Amino acid sequence: QVQLVESGGGLVQPGGSLRLSCAASGSIFSASTMEWYRQAPGKQRELVARITMVDSTNYADSVKGRFTISRDNAKNTVYLQMNSLKPEDTAVYYCHNIPILGSDYWGQGTQVTVSS
Repeated sequence: QVQLVESGGGLVQPGGSLRLSCAASGSIFSASTMEWYRQAPGKQRELVARITMVDSTNYADSVKGRFTISRDNAKNTVYLQMNSLKPEDTAVYYCHNIPILGSDYWGQGTQVTVSS
């Protein structure tokens, strides 16, 4: 059983920054692709960023140049550094674990609100 625990969400003003963390337990973290998704009220969940086992990264067009995904395999943790935040970044952010074998897992989500 894999557990993912997100943290770091909160309220920030437009132009501000936040760093989300997702700590994984019960998995071979280094053999997993890790992703961050977000879901705004009334909208579908969308992929924000992905980092593979070999540290290849991909980003949604809406966050390119502002968000950075990274991982620390020694700490079983994936991060999402979010800079130049906009009101449209407001959403619940979810961590997603895709192991090389077996089922994928989701975290419980952390709320990010960008507002003045």
